[in-house]
Amino acid sequence: MKTIQVKDGSKIAYKDFGKGQTIIFSHGWPLSSDAWDAQMLFFGQQGFRVIAHDRRSHGNSSQTWEGNDMDTYAEDLSSLIEQLDLNDVVLVGHSTGGGEVARYIGTHGSARVSKAVLIGAVPPVMLQSEKNPGGLPMAVFDGIRAAVEKDRSQFYKDLTTPFFNYNRSSETPSDGVRESFWLQGMKGGIKGQYDCIKQFSEVDFTDDLKKIDVPTLIMHGDDDQIVPLADSAILSAQLVKDAQLKVYAGFGHGMTITQAGTINEDLLRFIEE
Repeated sequence: MKTIQVKDGSKIAYKDFGKGQTIIFSHGWPLSSDAWDAQMLFFGQQGFRVIAHDRRSHGNSSQTWEGNDMDTYAEDLSSLIEQLDLNDVVLVGHSTGGGEVARYIGTHGSARVSKAVLIGAVPPVMLQSEKNPGGLPMAVFDGIRAAVEKDRSQFYKDLTTPFFNYNRSSETPSDGVRESFWLQGMKGGIKGQYDCIKQFSEVDFTDDLKKIDVPTLIMHGDDDQIVPLADSAILSAQLVKDAQLKVYAGFGHGMTITQAGTINEDLLRFIEE
C-alpha cells in the first residue's frame, strides 16, 4: 500500500486503483480498507479511480496514542485528498466512515466533492440523551469498551454475528467473512480502536449534516443491529438537504459485504445520475 504523511507525522496507508472519476471509501470500526474489496473491484472495473484508506490506528496506518478523534480523521482525509490533488470526488462512508465523510464536508467544505454516500452510517449521533431519546444508552458503549479492553480478539469474533446478521435465518454465515473481519480488527492498534468507540458513539454530526451541499445518498438496512435505522439514517435524511434515502428490507449492518451486488448497483446508479 502507498502512504501519505500527515501533519503530526503519522502515516496514512491507502489503496489507489484504476483511472477516471475518483471514489474514496471510508471504512467502519474496527476494520480497514480491506472491507471495501467488493466495491474497489467493481468500481475499478466500471472505469473509476478507487481509493480506500486505513484510518489512523486501523489497518496498515500508524498506530497513534493521540489524535484518534473525528476531527483528526477528517483532517487526515483532507490531507489525502489534497496531497493527491483530487477533485470531483465521490465520498462513500460506511458506519464510522459515514461520520468521517460528514465531518470532512462540515469542516472542509465540498469544493473537491461532487457527491456523498452514507451507508449504515452513525450520524447524526448514536448516544441516547435528552435531545436524542431514541439513541443507545451509554451502558452499551461502556460494554464495548470493556470487551475491547479485556479480550478484543474474542469480541471481534463475536461481533461478526450481529454485524452481518448471521443470527438471522435469511443469512448464511461465512467463515471467510468472519475471519476477514477478525483479521482486519486485529491489525489495528488497541489504543486507537478503544478511543474510536467514543467517536462513533458520542460525536454529534448534526451541524455537519446540515452543511452537506452536494447530492447525497443515504443507504441503510432496516434490520441493522449495530446502527439502528430509526435513530440514524431516518434522521440524517431530514438534516441533509434533498438527500435520497434508500432503506433495504432485511439488510444488516455489513450489507456492503453480504449484499455487495445490490449495494454496488445502486451506488453506480446514483453516481452516474
